[in-house]
Amino acid sequence: MKTIAQIAAELQGYDPQALSADQVSAFLERLVQPVTATEEIGIFDALGRVLARDVVSPLRVPPPDNSARDGYAFAGAQLVAGQPLTLRVVGTALAGKAWTGTVGAGECLKIMTGAIMPPGLDTVVPQEFTTAADGGHITIAANVLHLGDNRRFKGEDLMEGGVALSKGALLAPAALGLVASLGLKTVAVYRRLRVAYFSTGDEILSLGEPPREGAVYDSNRYTVFGLLTRLGVEVIDLGVVRDTPALLEAAFRDAAQRADAIITSGGVSVGEADHTRTMMQQLGDVAFWRIAMRPGRPMAVGRIASAAAASAGGYPKDPGQAATGAVLFGLPGNPVAVMVTFLAFVRPALLRMMGSTRPAPPLLRAVSTEAIRKKPGRTEYQRGTVTTAADGTLQVCTTGNQGSGVLSSMVQANGLIVLHHGQGNVAPGDAVDVMVFDGVI
Repeated sequence: MKTIAQIAAELQGYDPQALSADQVSAFLERLVQPVTATEEIGIFDALGRVLARDVVSPLRVPPPDNSARDGYAFAGAQLVAGQPLTLRVVGTALAGKAWTGTVGAGECLKIMTGAIMPPGLDTVVPQEFTTAADGGHITIAANVLHLGDNRRFKGEDLMEGGVALSKGALLAPAALGLVASLGLKTVAVYRRLRVAYFSTGDEILSLGEPPREGAVYDSNRYTVFGLLTRLGVEVIDLGVVRDTPALLEAAFRDAAQRADAIITSGGVSVGEADHTRTMMQQLGDVAFWRIAMRPGRPMAVGRIASAAAASAGGYPKDPGQAATGAVLFGLPGNPVAVMVTFLAFVRPALLRMMGSTRPAPPLLRAVSTEAIRKKPGRTEYQRGTVTTAADGTLQVCTTGNQGSGVLSSMVQANGLIVLHHGQGNVAPGDAVDVMVFDGVI
């Protein structure tokens, strides 16, 4: 694993006091590594997990040709453009068992969805496109059908021996169904990522404590818990840690021993009076950043020494030595800044640690309904509400007050308006990028 110094040397223009959002993402991509341990689990337990090896299809899906609709199967060569076609019904084919009769010219077979297509039949007319005729016949209206319509070919979904799902795939509901369609009961996945989290600061109140002057109730612990739970990791909640060196050291050591990653909130800004920043430096290989972004400028990243490293005399400071321990994400203290830095940087990094190779969802383009002030030279993430205009285009407006402590605005928003590093003011009618929340928070 690379040290902070090694990664910094790889990034052109690296300046910890003036990092762009893109540089942060590039740094974290180099810092984190996927877990390697795997386990075999049942499909019902696999939602949100990451595949540790390819799922290879043991059979063809579908196995034989079959009907895609309820209707009538026949030889499609009998269709003539501009003319109706009348056929005699000679039997019924049901899903789950093959029909053993024969169908000749001028004849058809009533067929159910999923039923095997008998030899010589290649087209299915949906029942609603037919009318009943005398003597057990049906008539197909002219020009409603083409040869081969509504026929599913064997193996058109998956061929035997083909890769159904690739290693690194994040198992969503559709993927579970695909695995089940292959007759597989279990899948190999990477073990669940373990993430420890705690809030820091003497001004933080835990729920149940009485109010006191200058103190605030801890909201970050609960928003991060929700974000981590949605991500599907194992959350290790270490509560609120007071600003005392001994307590902070114990919390960091415990977290590094038990978890793959550590998330803290507060104590990472330059000049703060608490001991969190000092303890991070003492126990790990940590960089302290001032990111060109709003909200969420201060952030700390690196690794905190495991108990084994501590017993060997502390964290290796020599850039040539291997970096070990839990990955640290020291987030700012303001509630909105915590959520924004998590969504922009921590979540993608944790997905990489989980072994996921799934690309990040694309940003949506929406038309701003208002003017938005923006200075070039930093990336801004403004809380917004995306709606659909009368003409079907997406439009977005801000939620108003964009203060980093206004958590209610994150509840009102359904996305973040992403104003990029070089971007300036936005005028009404300008298109902007939006990171949508659905399924994330």
